[in-house]
Amino acid sequence: MKIIVPMAGRGSRLRPHTLTVPKPLIPIAGKPIVQRLVEDIVKVAGEKVDEIAFIIGDFGKEVESNLKSIAEGLGAKGSIYYQDEPLGTAHAILCAKESMQGNLVVAFADTLFRADFSLDTASDGVIWTKRVENPKAFGVVKKNAEGVITDFVEKPETFVSDEAIIGIYYFKDGEFLRDELQYLLDNDIRDKGEYQLTNALENMKNKGSQFTSGTVNEWMDCGNKNVTVETNGKILGFIDGEEELISPEAKLENCEIIAPVFIGPGAKVSNSTIGPRVSIGAGTVVENSKLSDVLIQEDSQVLNANLSNSMIGNKAKFDGNFSEISIGDYSVLE
Repeated sequence: MKIIVPMAGRGSRLRPHTLTVPKPLIPIAGKPIVQRLVEDIVKVAGEKVDEIAFIIGDFGKEVESNLKSIAEGLGAKGSIYYQDEPLGTAHAILCAKESMQGNLVVAFADTLFRADFSLDTASDGVIWTKRVENPKAFGVVKKNAEGVITDFVEKPETFVSDEAIIGIYYFKDGEFLRDELQYLLDNDIRDKGEYQLTNALENMKNKGSQFTSGTVNEWMDCGNKNVTVETNGKILGFIDGEEELISPEAKLENCEIIAPVFIGPGAKVSNSTIGPRVSIGAGTVVENSKLSDVLIQEDSQVLNANLSNSMIGNKAKFDGNFSEISIGDYSVLE
């Protein structure tokens, strides 16, 4: 099985954190979003994943090396493809056409999930969904009495279904998908100005493919600061007891830790109350602070702070007793 991960967007709604780091590499509970995504897919895949293909923009060699390492950590080959301009979901996936053979999962790298189903690899295709309260804001699927998908509807004005497509798809025949995506581009078939995966799915369905849905228990977004902090807290709750959250290489002195909390290696925390739902990256220093629902990346300093619902990037310095500031583009103090 192969996993294809389109992730070329820079994540403008998550600025300033995505000015220097692509959104899928923002750490959630100590691991990049995209790493948590592919690890969870591997858990439900039911068979060995031999290749993970990442479709990126001009992110630089260090990012490419990190992505290949993520794949290798799961026993898979890491491949890099490029999407030079945003022309839609179908175009993004097709950038990895050389890797589109056999069983494959397509997963857009701006979402995380929790699921307890096993992927039915004998099915023609599985569209992963989550029931939502406001289906007008999403693409949804409509199914018949046997559970087979009959329609793909993008942002329905009137109610047809509350099963929203979360952006993860399984295909038994990668070549068939590749050919249908190529057909859209060759014939310039667009929807709202872009080449859409849902159009290829509709064509595949009309040619006999039967798609079913795999319903996830949790669907978490990382689109902006607020939801990213919320997602970090949820993931911490899910993995508490499953993963080692406080590194033995972290130094804690005179601290109250209210679980769940992640503290990375080399972090130094003193005279502080940390938690719940706080992530502190490797090498970060926290002193004389009270933090809850906070995500701090690596090698930063947080001093004399009383923060909640907050996100701090890499190599940043925040002193709650500030009398001078130096704030760049898209920074926010509230």
